[in-house]
Amino acid sequence: MGRLDAMAVFARVVEAESFSAAARELGIAKSSVSKQIVRLEDDMGVRLLNRTTRRLSLTEAGQTFYQGCQRVMAEAAAAESAVTHLAAAPRGRLNVGAPMSFGLRHISPVLPLLLGRCPELTVNLSLNDRFIDLVEEGFDVGVRIARLKDSSLVARRVAPSRNVLCAAPEYLAARGTPRTVEELGAHECLLYSYLASGEKWRFAGPGGRRELRVRGRLQANSGESLMAAALAGFGIARLPTFICGDALRDRRLIPVLPEWTDPLESDINAIYPASRNLSPKVRVFIDFLIEQFGGDTPYWDRGLDLQFPPGKS
Repeated sequence: MGRLDAMAVFARVVEAESFSAAARELGIAKSSVSKQIVRLEDDMGVRLLNRTTRRLSLTEAGQTFYQGCQRVMAEAAAAESAVTHLAAAPRGRLNVGAPMSFGLRHISPVLPLLLGRCPELTVNLSLNDRFIDLVEEGFDVGVRIARLKDSSLVARRVAPSRNVLCAAPEYLAARGTPRTVEELGAHECLLYSYLASGEKWRFAGPGGRRELRVRGRLQANSGESLMAAALAGFGIARLPTFICGDALRDRRLIPVLPEWTDPLESDINAIYPASRNLSPKVRVFIDFLIEQFGGDTPYWDRGLDLQFPPGKS
């Protein structure tokens, strides 16, 4: 057996919680299963499983390796599925979870095109900016704009997500344009409720990295609400360009401190549970997103004269 086969055997042992049960499910001898696990441990120089006469349990190294096995198995299954289902028509109900602003502005307008191509497909689109658990909440696929920490999910990059500090010309005329990161402390800042760092804004720029606690009288869990307040001249907002790109292009919003970027920027990813094979309906949806939005410069970023971190432009 090759390493990939041995990883599959290990994952089956963990899930079956037994060498014997795994051997029966795989249709091979129990001794062969045991040898594969011992060989893996010898090759890596770590113990993966704690063995007693009654039960098996994962070591810390085993837990990390099992999560990696899940990802590898899911990618292998996806590669096989992409070939074997190439001619299969996507059909049935597709449950999609996506962020509110990105879903309204960019996914919703193009969904009729996808449905026109796939007459046997039905889409249920749920828009919410809170964190959603794909498996627990029954989603087939999700769109997530964040660093992926959950190893039980497979992610495919769709496009970069870039954040810009910006304000209306009227606000800057009345309050002045900040010249340094520290000067933001004296300004009305518009705060996003779901930001993990709370009221701390982090920056990367010519002088290295900065972190500043900002203050403002308006906090919202919607980027659209923050942009509306910024357009009304109420303060300075940090917004993704997929929300504020048009306002920046027509100068209704002006970039503030454009040389200082957001080091916490992430990608727009299509995600699906690693425990599931990539079905035709999920595959066609992800391919469609990449067709519409893919590339290092998605359409909402075109024509913006802005600084972007290395690897994000």
